[in-house]
Amino acid sequence: MADIKTTSNSCDAHVRAVNDAMYVLSGKWKISILASLCFNEKRRFTDLLNDVSGISNKMLSKELKELEINKLAQRNILNTHPVSVLYELTPHGKKLTSVIRNLSDWGTEHRKEITKD
Repeated sequence: MADIKTTSNSCDAHVRAVNDAMYVLSGKWKISILASLCFNEKRRFTDLLNDVSGISNKMLSKELKELEINKLAQRNILNTHPVSVLYELTPHGKKLTSVIRNLSDWGTEHRKEITKD
């Protein structure tokens, strides 16, 4: 009986951790923004607008602020004229690189799987 309870507690902890991650990464755009930053390292706001098809300026701004609050992305203001802003993953955000790459690989395989005749 103790083994079942221990397994259940462990499972609960994993489910709770996945829920926490999904809460931070939820929404239509965050994974795409993170993927762009993962594969391109540093991006300007307009680059991200072009990378993430269909996102509006207002939504991109909102999502970037949320990623900053959750310490996944950082905004760097460059001392140029006019002022330039670059976004990049934080060290904490870079921990998602393997997840994003695995998701990309799985997406490629999935597309092949569902389109084969």
